[in-house]
Amino acid sequence: MEILGIKALFKGVYAGKTVLVTGHTGFKGSWLTLWLIQLGANVVGYSLDIPTDPNHYKLLKFENNITHIHGDVRDKDRLRKVFDSYKPDIIFHLAAQSLVRPSYESPLTTFSTNVMGTANVFEVSRLSDSVLGIVNVTSDKCYENFEDDRPYKEEDRMGGYDPYSASKGAAELVANSYRSSFFNTEEYGIKHKILLASVRAGNVIGGGDWSINRLIPDIIKAASQGATTSIRSPFATRPWQHVLEPLSGYLLIGQQIIEGNKEISDGWNFGPANNETKTVEEVITLSSQKWDKVKFQIDVPEDGPHEANLLRLDCTKVINNLKWLPVWDAEECISKTILWYKAYYVNDRIDTLIQLQDYIEVAISKKYVWT
Repeated sequence: MEILGIKALFKGVYAGKTVLVTGHTGFKGSWLTLWLIQLGANVVGYSLDIPTDPNHYKLLKFENNITHIHGDVRDKDRLRKVFDSYKPDIIFHLAAQSLVRPSYESPLTTFSTNVMGTANVFEVSRLSDSVLGIVNVTSDKCYENFEDDRPYKEEDRMGGYDPYSASKGAAELVANSYRSSFFNTEEYGIKHKILLASVRAGNVIGGGDWSINRLIPDIIKAASQGATTSIRSPFATRPWQHVLEPLSGYLLIGQQIIEGNKEISDGWNFGPANNETKTVEEVITLSSQKWDKVKFQIDVPEDGPHEANLLRLDCTKVINNLKWLPVWDAEECISKTILWYKAYYVNDRIDTLIQLQDYIEVAISKKYVWT
């Protein structure tokens, strides 16, 4: 099934382009891969083993529509061979160890993957004769979080308490170094032809996420088994957004790269409108209203590892400079997410393409810039 007119989105720049997506078998990567296929891109996916069971990438069954390569971003030589063989026009770098709690258990894996893996992608891109640019996907947790109720701006200090957050802050420093040293916009079109943008998003939800120690997957796993979820941080506040929201922003950034807009070579925040946030307890309460099998109890541990209780992003820059706006409010994002899982577990149906079509239709009705 192809969504009518979808190839014209983002000014049609992705049609026929070779797009390398690292981490394409992950939650966010699989949604992005589906969208890129619909946009007419030739997708090359580079990823380690399928990360979860069930897995969204496997459920979508589009292996015949992309080139799937098993590989580790820490293996620079293998990456180089992939770049030489397929000559990608643009890179979406999502491959990462993407969870806070496992980063305490495997800090070296987290740092080597998220920092050196990212550096390898930049270095191989620098040596490539085909790459026009890189969309480097990090996290809102790259910022040093003072939990002071102030939304973080792109120029705020990088940091991180836990290994995951620190690794993402470090990855941003690597990106800034490459942007200054090798991909300097003053030398764009003279000494190089690569634009490097970093994109940061808040807590992303949506159907097809079965990661461990993540709120929605935890409550869905419990609901599917008739169990009750134990909630450890009921008052933790996050800027919840559906996975399609930041992805529309990443694709818009990619469009600007392909079009050669030098101003895009920078850091960009993507989050809900008006700093719309909800507590964990509010999210799970809304979830239970959409699927009555969702049940929970509050159980705050006394000695759990540190996790930030408050984290918000200031998205003024992307709104003013690129005219990007979110499509769905927080309640709609939560509703779409829970209904996706309900359709999967109750009706054995995958609603990914249907939800993408719904999202695009609303964006078109609102005349958003990327439509």
